[in-house]
Amino acid sequence: MTTRPPFLTTRFGAYYHREVPAEDAELTHVGPGTPCGEYFRRFWQPICFSDDLRDVPLRVTILGEQLVAFRDRRGSVGLLELHCPHRGTSLEYGLVSDRGIRCCYHGWLFDVDGTVLETPGEPAQSTLKDRLCHGAYPTHEYKGIVFAYMGPPDQQAPFPIYDSFERPGYRIIPGRKYFYPCNWLQILENAMDPVHTAFLHTIVSGSQFTDEFGKVPELDFVETPVGMIYIATRRVEQNVWARMVENVLPNLQQVAPIWEDGHREHPFDGPMMSRWIVPQDDTHTMFIEFRHVSETDGVTPSWWADRSIMLPGQLPADDSHEASQRRPGDYEAQVGQRPVAVHALEHLGATDRGVIMFRQQIRRGIRAVQTGEAPEGLSQKAGAVIPTYCNDTIVRVPPGPTPEEDRQLMRATGRSLAESYLKHPPSMTGVTVPR
Repeated sequence: MTTRPPFLTTRFGAYYHREVPAEDAELTHVGPGTPCGEYFRRFWQPICFSDDLRDVPLRVTILGEQLVAFRDRRGSVGLLELHCPHRGTSLEYGLVSDRGIRCCYHGWLFDVDGTVLETPGEPAQSTLKDRLCHGAYPTHEYKGIVFAYMGPPDQQAPFPIYDSFERPGYRIIPGRKYFYPCNWLQILENAMDPVHTAFLHTIVSGSQFTDEFGKVPELDFVETPVGMIYIATRRVEQNVWARMVENVLPNLQQVAPIWEDGHREHPFDGPMMSRWIVPQDDTHTMFIEFRHVSETDGVTPSWWADRSIMLPGQLPADDSHEASQRRPGDYEAQVGQRPVAVHALEHLGATDRGVIMFRQQIRRGIRAVQTGEAPEGLSQKAGAVIPTYCNDTIVRVPPGPTPEEDRQLMRATGRSLAESYLKHPPSMTGVTVPR
């Protein structure tokens, strides 16, 4: 049990507050054999874009493991342990072959499933290659991203197909891949903290999205069959704007369009981005995106289909550290919490309910795995389309007679919309299973 420091009530009292407690290891440590690491390994994890795999191998670190990814000349994708089982040379220097990858040191050849195909230099009668396998993980390519399953082979879940990925009238394109030098949890739980969009992204750094984000929303949080959403409702003249951003367990974030301003009525419209927050190790995290681009002119800004452009505030300023201080974004706010945020030093308030709920969900999933149960959100049926709930919805609802009654009206409107979507997922209309 982590010991909390004293609740500081003394002015100039930092002397009494100097000890930094340990991080919450159950939620933040992801290496092999750790509780959270084993939980993550029950789910398919993205490791790279398909077009990252060219004619040389790609070294990757995922969940504390050093691995090498490659596409052999047949087109098969492999994900193997980094170091050759012969003498330990890194396979990032290997030769991508017609079938598998060949170690540069002594020429041992490995197939994508870890089968040892050749051991040059061994006697012709040697059976070593027939008795040995190299460590390998199953992979799956989907819409330009390579995914891997790194859990127990006999518990491999079907690859999940979410309705937002098979959405009529939209094409899914790979977006950006980038990295933060901090723990995965403090990044992903930011998605359940809608108040920061009003302060960090509008008041502090100027309107990085639209001016309407500067209004602090009325808040609610709801668990879904695959994770949770926040419901942030804002008054925009005669309209109520209900914004719902989603965490899909364990580490997929779906973000509603940031170009929304709430002035035009429209129904459920789905996400602009699906982004995995992938732990490389306890203090390094990879972001990897799908972008949702409408095939109808004017619905999606043209810049969103340009992979070289990314959302504001996601990386430190290019010119100087002072520039980051003057216009901080998500990068500074999340990396600035320490390499691993220390929960025992936090003083959470009413607006942090979503953060608390998300941590509880992750903890439940971890403990389900520990007891041999399937964690919430795990795909159960191959080929089934799984409903998700991220969206903006704008409805005409005239203001209540008093500010307090209007706040209650906004909360009730947002909650009612969310409950109706959970009962009848709108984005499932017209969705077909890919073949």
